[in-house]
Amino acid sequence: MSFIALMFALILEQVRPLSEKGWVQTGLRAWISWVCRVLDMGQSQRAWVVWLLAVGVPTLTAWLIYGLLMWLVGWPFAVLWSMVVLYVTLGFRQFSHHFTDIRVALEAGDEVLARQLFADWHQVDAMDLPRSEMLRHVIEHAVVAAHRHVFGVLAWFSLGAAFGLGPAGAVLYRMSQYAMAIKPQRTASPTDVLQGVSEALFSVTQRAWHVIDWIPARLTALFFAVVGNFEESIDCWRQHAALHPHDNDGTLIAATAGALNVQLGGEQLGGKRDTLAEEASMLTSESLPGREPELGHFRSLVGLVWRTVVLWLVLLCLLSLARLLG
Repeated sequence: MSFIALMFALILEQVRPLSEKGWVQTGLRAWISWVCRVLDMGQSQRAWVVWLLAVGVPTLTAWLIYGLLMWLVGWPFAVLWSMVVLYVTLGFRQFSHHFTDIRVALEAGDEVLARQLFADWHQVDAMDLPRSEMLRHVIEHAVVAAHRHVFGVLAWFSLGAAFGLGPAGAVLYRMSQYAMAIKPQRTASPTDVLQGVSEALFSVTQRAWHVIDWIPARLTALFFAVVGNFEESIDCWRQHAALHPHDNDGTLIAATAGALNVQLGGEQLGGKRDTLAEEASMLTSESLPGREPELGHFRSLVGLVWRTVVLWLVLLCLLSLARLLG
């Protein structure tokens, strides 16, 4: 059942993608903002209660609806509900169009437009970057975005489905990411959809996100190694883990560097963490071995991502068949 729901959700998301600022996503962010605004008292103990309510209520709701549908009307409606939830929580086209537009601009020789598109994507100044550095940053951010919008959701959806929780795992992962994106009050902008929170709650959201993303990040890294250059990917992963054993995003970057044989890692834009990296852990700070980033690596990355999607579909198909036969 999980395989059917995922397959149709991916097809629907490709045919009619949801905007990252659509009413569903905006509503979920508004829920988190409201809970934080009403209950955040700046106390560490209470911060965990706030996080559990903000993330747990939508997750529990998704599970209860799935259970009621299974009990009252049967599995086809439960599968339909799982498909709808996956359609909302997956975001393949929410990031891929940024990457595609940059690639098209570079292939057309319009490097100025490509730099502007990347700057608009992550709100950073990329005009003075060397070409190879800009390509490196685009690859790194595309990898992290692909994981957060697709593979992290798939990992938690699969885990929840294995325990009979339906699409609750996908909701847990996406809501945790939304909660993690809230900035402390000192850096919050009045125009943000998610308003600032106390330092205590901010710390809780980052710690919770790190725990929730720990296994999915390593699963994605492993899948990249399987569908890419396995030995080089594992070697880069091992090198990075020796220096930063708890870094989730850096693990993805390291595995990608080996899988594509491309040099990734190094200093971040402006000598500090950029927008995407600020949302979670730092990208790897050491330069990983490989060829200097080239435009051809963009196509290689697209192939790597799609092969990983196919691998997930095959695994879910096998798990679904095993459950039916068992």
